[in-house]
Amino acid sequence: MTYTYIPQGVCSSKYTFDIEDGIVRNVKITGGCNGNLKGIASLLEGMKATDAIERMEGVRCGFKPTSCPDQIAQALKAALAQNA
Repeated sequence: MTYTYIPQGVCSSKYTFDIEDGIVRNVKITGGCNGNLKGIASLLEGMKATDAIERMEGVRCGFKPTSCPDQIAQALKAALAQNA
């Protein structure tokens, strides 16, 4: 199933991804730091959503209370909750 998430408090503006049998697929990130987010999207491909959440949740960007990786973790958590 395809999920779309609008992050808060970060430079990126939209995340779109699929979760198939608990595995993250087809990650697309709009906006933000292009190279870094392409790298994160590539690393997420094929990863268990729960593992990705565990690794990225709570990561901060400078003095901000969140970051793009943290917001991706929030997006994955919301998708898993919606699918439960």
